[in-house]
Amino acid sequence: MPPWLPRAFLLAGATVLLFVVGVWLAQRLRELLLLLLTSLFLAFAIEPAVNWLAARGWRRGLATGLMFLVIALLTAVFLGGIGSLLATQTTHLIDGFPGDVRATIDWVNSTFGTHLSRDTVFQRLPTVTDQISRHLSDLAGNVWGIGATALGVVFKLLGVLLFTFYLSAQGPQFRRTVCSVLPPHRQRQVLSAWEIAVQKTGGYIYSRALLALISGAAHYAAMAGLGVPYALTLALWVGVVSQFIPAVGTYLAGAVPVLIALTRGPSTALWMLLFITAYQQLENYLLQPRITARTLDMHPAVAFGLVLAGAAVVGPLGALLALPFGASVQAFAGAYVRRYEIEEHPLTAAPPPRPRLMPRLRRRRR
Repeated sequence: MPPWLPRAFLLAGATVLLFVVGVWLAQRLRELLLLLLTSLFLAFAIEPAVNWLAARGWRRGLATGLMFLVIALLTAVFLGGIGSLLATQTTHLIDGFPGDVRATIDWVNSTFGTHLSRDTVFQRLPTVTDQISRHLSDLAGNVWGIGATALGVVFKLLGVLLFTFYLSAQGPQFRRTVCSVLPPHRQRQVLSAWEIAVQKTGGYIYSRALLALISGAAHYAAMAGLGVPYALTLALWVGVVSQFIPAVGTYLAGAVPVLIALTRGPSTALWMLLFITAYQQLENYLLQPRITARTLDMHPAVAFGLVLAGAAVVGPLGALLALPFGASVQAFAGAYVRRYEIEEHPLTAAPPPRPRLMPRLRRRRR
């Protein structure tokens, strides 16, 4: 037997054992790793503002606390507005349910020539109500499970806030600790990657906040002009949901104002739908490319694929973190991956630049 063969078998066995132990630890610590990853990206998001305040004499801990307070106030305003809207609409729906049922029966009878009886429908409504009440009673009976789930969510939220605070408030110390175990050239690479991640994540969040502000203001003006109720709350909903929920956020944001506008009449809902569609085109082709050109220079198909991949791997949290993570990786690859000149070929020929609209109009006038 060659003398190196026992060592090779021992090394292979140790490698397999370490791999199995690593997979086992990753499964056991999955929740903790997700908390740390979320906290890291939240720290990336608020670090530009914390650095700006720290450069003007603020202590990093106090600056981080101020950012937490601002985020908490914005979240409370959003949840309070949406909660009041939901409670009010639920009350109106319950109060107006019998009248809506009568109007629906009359419309069906007049449109399709049927002979539905109001009394028959209202006699069956108590059975449906009893079933709903039974389900609600079962749900209320499981108060221990609901309480345990809520406690777990609160515990995870507090963990995220704690890790985020320390990663932001003590960011320089943490980076010095990491770099102290690396050679100088590795330190430069780590710090460069960290800086790119902070720029991309923070820039992505702030550009989305600016787009949300513009979207909310535009939709508020439109809904106030059309007489849609709860215009301010709905504008807040549209601005936040359309910008901070990937992929489906646009459809969720636009569906609620259209449904609320339907209470004013079909024509109001139609005008609301037309405005939402027109604004979405304006945002996609004019506002978003200009605002996010330096923060998220990514093809829409790649961004959509990243959202799907993040949701498949991590869940809803992965869908939220996929875009800043992908933008950071893309920027890092662009800085360190070597690129070569493109060979001339019909398949790689770039399309000719399209002339701008204003010069063409001027030439036609001449």
